[in-house]
Amino acid sequence: MNSSRIRIAAIVMFLGVALGAFGAHALEDRLVANDRIATWDTAVMYHLIHGVVLFIIALTSPRSRSFFFFLAGIVIFSGSLYALSLTGITKLGAITPIGGLCFLIAWFLWILNLGKQSDTLS
Repeated sequence: MNSSRIRIAAIVMFLGVALGAFGAHALEDRLVANDRIATWDTAVMYHLIHGVVLFIIALTSPRSRSFFFFLAGIVIFSGSLYALSLTGITKLGAITPIGGLCFLIAWFLWILNLGKQSDTLS
């Protein structure tokens, strides 16, 4: 078991819950003003779903490369949506698909190599 990856997954989940609550309460006025409540909610949803996946990988495939792509997806996809929601700078949305691509790569690697050693780091 890789305690570093489990710790990272726990931090990711903590941040997902905190950002969800923060967006629903402390940031609500700003998100309404920017017309970005749905965008924030999407960021939180993808953040939390993939945070759970980080835990699963850390517990079942502790050396999987998929872990890093899921983590990058959370940071880039959800992070760009959080930033877009708070700033209203729509050009930040151009970064979001890169995070989505990271998610797709991560899922592909995990599916392709589930149960195989070829998905592990040397």
